[in-house]
Amino acid sequence: MPRTLPHTAREIRLAEVPSGLPGPEHLTVAEVPLPVPGAGEVLVRNRWFQVFPSLRTLIAGGVPGTPFPPLRPGDALFGPAVGEVVTAPFVRGTDDGGLRPGDLVAHFQGWREYAVVPVSAPLGDALPDPAAHLASGATAYAALTRIARLRAGETVLVTGGAGGVGSLTGQIARLLGAARVIGTTGSPAKAERMTAELGYDAVVLRDGSPIGGRLAEAAPGGVDVVVDTVGGEQLQAAVAAARPGARIVVVGTLATQLSAASGGTTAPVELDAFQLIARNITLRGLTGVGDEIHAEWTERFGAWLRSGAVVFPHTRITGIEHAPRALRELFEGRHMGTVVVEV
Repeated sequence: MPRTLPHTAREIRLAEVPSGLPGPEHLTVAEVPLPVPGAGEVLVRNRWFQVFPSLRTLIAGGVPGTPFPPLRPGDALFGPAVGEVVTAPFVRGTDDGGLRPGDLVAHFQGWREYAVVPVSAPLGDALPDPAAHLASGATAYAALTRIARLRAGETVLVTGGAGGVGSLTGQIARLLGAARVIGTTGSPAKAERMTAELGYDAVVLRDGSPIGGRLAEAAPGGVDVVVDTVGGEQLQAAVAAARPGARIVVVGTLATQLSAASGGTTAPVELDAFQLIARNITLRGLTGVGDEIHAEWTERFGAWLRSGAVVFPHTRITGIEHAPRALRELFEGRHMGTVVVEV
């Protein structure tokens, strides 16, 4: 029996630009008319969407040259989401991607109950849990396999090892043959889980003092590969610990994005260029993952999840009305892994 659609739906909008970290007081739950799909589009009911730290940068005005536009007061927030198709004006087997009501699709119109999105291929059963399509593992996988080109027996450092990217990076590095995997975090409880569940051999705790000495103790021989999600002082420490020929991949700037004292749109850090030259260290950023790598990752991720070789560390928060609180809790570091709102 066809689903009876509502006339309105809820979405989360930016009410005002904060001077520091955004929280529930800067967002509003708005009731809007149900969107209507046009040619080449389908209407989806969102099932899950990701709460991600880069929203801080977009709310603060964005960074020129990055893929996403800034958010202005009155704009609906957006981000990775998995939605269920509710109206598809096409027939399976044509060039519409084969969508029909009930299929799940991935898109970037999270933070709302219903969305109109371009026709795309259905997700199918590649992953045992559809919400796992919101994992940030493709970034970690690309950093390790395509940029750093991790080799068996090497030592890997992951800054922010308990976050959405970091909580999968340690596991992937282990599966790809790393001999030793080291992570950083500011939470003793997270550190315990990182070594017990997520493939880390050692965790360097941030306690407000410089971490360089503790990192040297955890990796006395230095590190070969760094996946940096933090920047700042931790990136400085990573360069100091790098072996000759080390490869450093910068994928995030949490040090500034999670800081109330920062503007959220710059991430300055002072590095010793002499050390980069003398030890032939490669330093490269990663902003996105192509379709080919993403497909390869999804296939391997699904197999690893089914075999139990990896887990998908995440926190689920039920109800779109609780999404603003989830964003604040993300900035406060309360949750492990990816933060997912179940609509």
